[in-house]
Parts: sequence; C-alpha cells; structure tokens
Amino acid sequence: MVDIGGKPVTARKAIAEGCIRMRAATLQMIDRRQHEKGDVLAIARVAGIMAAKRTAELLPLCHPLRLTRIAVELTADPQNNAVQCRATAETRERTGVEMEALTAVQVALLTIYDMCKAADRAMVMHTIRLMHKSGGNSGTWNRDEQ
Repeated sequence: MVDIGGKPVTARKAIAEGCIRMRAATLQMIDRRQHEKGDVLAIARVAGIMAAKRTAELLPLCHPLRLTRIAVELTADPQNNAVQCRATAETRERTGVEMEALTAVQVALLTIYDMCKAADRAMVMHTIRLMHKSGGNSGTWNRDEQ
C-alpha cells in the first residue's frame, strides 16, 4: 500500500453514480414494491452502504477508512426503464473516498440485478463513474459532463 502516514487529515468527499436499465415490467415491479423478496430499492440501498464500509476488504491495497457519512440514493427513471444510483461518501482521513462511493454504486446496482434476475436477465449496468471529489492535496474535481 502507498504510505499515507505523512499526509494531513482533511475532510474528504466523493460522489459517484451509475444506472441499471431493465424491461419496463421489471421497473414497474420494483417501483410498485411487488417483488416477492421485498423492497428492492431499500435492500439495494443497504447493500451499497454495507459495501462502502467494506471497500478495503474487497479491493487489494485500498486503505481502510472510517466513513463519517455514506448515502445511497436510488431513483426509478421510467422514461429510460432504469434505476439511477448516486452515492455520497465522506470522511476525515489522509486519503480519499472515491473507491467507497464507486463501490457503493456498483454493489447497489448488483443487488438490484441479483434480486430481479429471475424476471429480467437482460438488465444492463452502465455509466458507473465518479462525479465529484474534494479534499486532500489535489483539491476539488468535478466531472465536466453531467
């Protein structure tokens, strides 16, 4: 792992997002909370939060961080037959939280896929990307294309 011992502790924040496309009927089942396994979006939200907290266990050489905040928002997008996911991770540490935000998005979307695969195996996860990061030596970065 990279030595971060000499870096100052600063407030750090990262926002990531992604999407999963599906059949209209699958999205309706999710949106109406008619899935036999329960509320898909609520379960996916918890999965994303849990994944962010365990990122260092999943990614080799990733520093374990004490998160001060992790929020996962899942929004049905009926015009695109999709669910949009946005994760915000925050900490006061010596290294950034980009990987935690990205992991939260990916695992939340994977959870939706896992719960709904019997109804729709053709779902597609896409556009998982970092939108914002702030804190640390490199300062603030925002994705230009929103």
